[in-house]
Amino acid sequence: MFVITQSCCSDAACVSVCPVNCIHPTPEERGFGSSDILHIDPEACIDCGACADACPVDAIYPADKLGTRDKVFIDINADYYKNNPDVTSGWDPVDDAERRDSGPSVTYPDIPKLPAGLRVALVGTGPSGGYALRTILDRTEASVTVIDKLPTPGGLVRAGVAPDHPGTKGVLRGFDLLYRDPRVTMATNVVVGEGPNEITPAELAEHFDAVFYAVGANESRRLGIPGEDLPGSTSATDLVAWYNAVPGVDEGPPIRGRSSDDPATGRAVIVGTGNVALDVARILVSPPDLLATTDIADRALDILREQNVHEVVLLGRRGPETAAYTAAEYRALSEIPGVEVAVFDGSDGEVPDFGAPADPAKRRIVFLFHSSPEEIIGTTNVESVAVRTGGDNHKIATDLIVRSIGYRSTPIAGLAFDDERGVFRNDDGRMLDDAGSLVPGGYVLGWAKRGPRGGIGANKMCAQQTVEHFLDDAASGRLTRSARRPGEFASLLARRTRHVIGYRGMRAIDRRERRLGAEQGRPRVKFTQLADMVGAAGRRKR
Repeated sequence: MFVITQSCCSDAACVSVCPVNCIHPTPEERGFGSSDILHIDPEACIDCGACADACPVDAIYPADKLGTRDKVFIDINADYYKNNPDVTSGWDPVDDAERRDSGPSVTYPDIPKLPAGLRVALVGTGPSGGYALRTILDRTEASVTVIDKLPTPGGLVRAGVAPDHPGTKGVLRGFDLLYRDPRVTMATNVVVGEGPNEITPAELAEHFDAVFYAVGANESRRLGIPGEDLPGSTSATDLVAWYNAVPGVDEGPPIRGRSSDDPATGRAVIVGTGNVALDVARILVSPPDLLATTDIADRALDILREQNVHEVVLLGRRGPETAAYTAAEYRALSEIPGVEVAVFDGSDGEVPDFGAPADPAKRRIVFLFHSSPEEIIGTTNVESVAVRTGGDNHKIATDLIVRSIGYRSTPIAGLAFDDERGVFRNDDGRMLDDAGSLVPGGYVLGWAKRGPRGGIGANKMCAQQTVEHFLDDAASGRLTRSARRPGEFASLLARRTRHVIGYRGMRAIDRRERRLGAEQGRPRVKFTQLADMVGAAGRRKR
């Protein structure tokens, strides 16, 4: 019997190769995209191992090969089927005569007749962009120019997935194969906007027949309370970028003790209980020596070693039943060596004493529900946060407060933006202008299309659906074909952007980071400065 573990990305590649249809929920079933992980039916599994071979993040193992901490997933997989009796595995029986006459029945989507010589630009290299690229290459003969503002691809897989969850980053291996396709041109370290060294959306529309924006949602929503701009108050977005070595985020939060007579409390407060909030909590409270075996940024590891946070308090506005984290992320907290997890409902207003510094003799993560921050207090740095819990007011002494209450896309000048929803204006992926009219050849996908909901599997489906709209538009003559010659965009890039990095340069950065990591017994040591990345790339173009 094979078992799916918590690093599952819901890519669903395993579903399509399973010969007995025993992996659920499938993309066609209720719960896919919002499900914690996919599950293998233990009664129907025939131990063929096809799912393990297809898994892009190495999340599927034989039950008898699971490590101690992953054995819990044997019961988790089985419980899914006990709790969902309407989900059935296996294929409908087919008699031998029918099988001989008709052979296997496979349905493929119709491929419309497309105009020749299509040229497409794809902005963004996260999961949505990667799956869109795969679908475009599989379904068309178009040439694709892939653009990213950072020198390295990966989007939130590289810059957002926690360092201690390396398995999830395995999905990038499949995308790297796409970048090698002769129809693909990589152009990283290129910013889309209206700055003096940036490429404008209008220029992209002029040089390509279609432009896809897969730029994610990397801007954190604000609390809107007094003291939010004090040093020591930050967003989960900025904190994650800091410890994941995103270039341009050079200064981490000031979480060290303020002075010898005003020492650190050893406590951090996180507002929010989603998966990102739990990731941040886990990183802050994990023993630094454990993090030193990951690809966490050296700049973060140095400060975490010095500060050595012992307690993280997560504030949830409503009750535990409405918490936004998935079961897998919550389970991961219990796997941190030496860390206690405590949960307080808070509806009665009774809370532990958070007025004093955290106990340095133990490490713990505390969930405090029915709680909302009302003010961040401090003079030159954060010193405490005033919280209302279950109708009562109290203070939590802390050096760091992190907001993780939702995310929105960052507007791009020249593209219509829905400020209320925090997404680019669109009709099911087709971009709209400020007047609400369709923009021919303009598409948006992933979180930038629908908001920060769903993981990698949901973004895969979203990307495929949006590309289907493009195919329909191309076949129906609704695209405005570019009058520019194919080589003109490369000339524009050379004039506008000083150091454009192509596929060879990307690979050179990757090799250098891995080599530095191997010297320290780590997966990689990430560069944190753009100049260093450009130097490692060798300024070579493809």
